[in-house]
Amino acid sequence: MADKSPKKSAKVAKKADAKRDTAEPVLLAGGNPQIAKADGDAPVQAYIAAMPGWKQDVGRRLDALIVRTVPNVHKAVKWNTPFYGVEGQGWFLGFHCITKYIKVAFFRGTSLRPVPPGESKQKEVRYLHIHEGEQINEELVANWIRQASELPGWVP
Repeated sequence: MADKSPKKSAKVAKKADAKRDTAEPVLLAGGNPQIAKADGDAPVQAYIAAMPGWKQDVGRRLDALIVRTVPNVHKAVKWNTPFYGVEGQGWFLGFHCITKYIKVAFFRGTSLRPVPPGESKQKEVRYLHIHEGEQINEELVANWIRQASELPGWVP
C-alpha cells in the first residue's frame, strides 16, 4: 500500500493552490473572464485585465467613465460580471464579454432617457452593445450612467 500521509497530502494541496493563484483567469464562452465573486475595485480591475483583445481597452474606458460620472461608485464582480452601484441603493450597471461585443446592462434602463437601444427579456433592463472599432458616445453613455446611478438599483 502507498503511504498517503497527511503531510504529503497537504504539500500536494499547497502546490495546487499556488498554481491556481498564479494562473491566468479562464476565459468562458465569448471570452468572458472567470473571476471569483468579490467586492471592491481589485476584482473589477482583474476582470478588465483579463478581457481579451480590444475588449480590454473598452473595459478600461467604461470603468474610467463610470468612476468619473459616479465618483463614489461601489464595485464588485459577481457571476463573472463587473457590477457598479451606489451603496445602499443596489446595482445600476454591469457589463459582460460576448463573442463579438461587450454587453453593457442598465438594470433600470427603461427609465433612462433616451432609452438604451438593446431590448431585454427582463422588463426594465436595457442594453448597449459595443462592437470592435465602434466609437463610444461618451457623453450619451455618461448621461445614462448618471441617470441610472440616481435610480433605485437592482438588488439580487
